[in-house]
Amino acid sequence: VQLQASGGGSVQSGGSLRLSCAASGANLRSFNIGWFRLAPGKEREGVACISSGDRGTDVRDSMGDRFAISRDNAKNSIYLQMDNLRPEDTAVYYCNAANWDYSTEWWGQGTQVTVSS
Repeated sequence: VQLQASGGGSVQSGGSLRLSCAASGANLRSFNIGWFRLAPGKEREGVACISSGDRGTDVRDSMGDRFAISRDNAKNSIYLQMDNLRPEDTAVYYCNAANWDYSTEWWGQGTQVTVSS
């Protein structure tokens, strides 16, 4: 599985970005997909995830309703809609695919999100 993340950029506080994670080599619907982020000086944290077979989605509580994860099966892509961005959301965002029991996983390259106050 090859994952290609895109959509990052620089925005001002309160702005929005939509990250995309496009896959090749496999049908993403068969995998558990997650978005993670890594900020300087901090540990990597999970942001949102969507279960294989569209069984459900989950967003980290601290994101509130600012972030949403979705899937486009026709485009074999996963999206992370980020609204009302804050400077503390600045990080490199990564998409991750894992098989049903999380015994194998794949990572895409990161996409930088920078939010200025």
